[in-house]
Amino acid sequence: MDKIETAPEANAGKSEKKVKAEKVENSEKSEQKKDLSEIFTDLDSLLQKMEGEESLEKSFAIYEKAVSLLKEANSSIDRIEKQVRILDGEEGK
Repeated sequence: MDKIETAPEANAGKSEKKVKAEKVENSEKSEQKKDLSEIFTDLDSLLQKMEGEESLEKSFAIYEKAVSLLKEANSSIDRIEKQVRILDGEEGK
């Protein structure tokens, strides 16, 4: 995907930390596949499928998908936490 660079004039008046937070958000948005609510909805659906599944092989395949979604959710939470830390550091001044 193409990365959009902002012109220096567009960042005039913004603090350096806020600009960094926006760059982190923009670069990771392009990498992010789903938002957290979609991930949790998908996890709930997988859990319901797994509860009704009798085949061990199919249950394991569902489990693998769930683990992948959990990793995606964790990455998203880490990204949000990083943005909050940057913004909190800015407001502490």
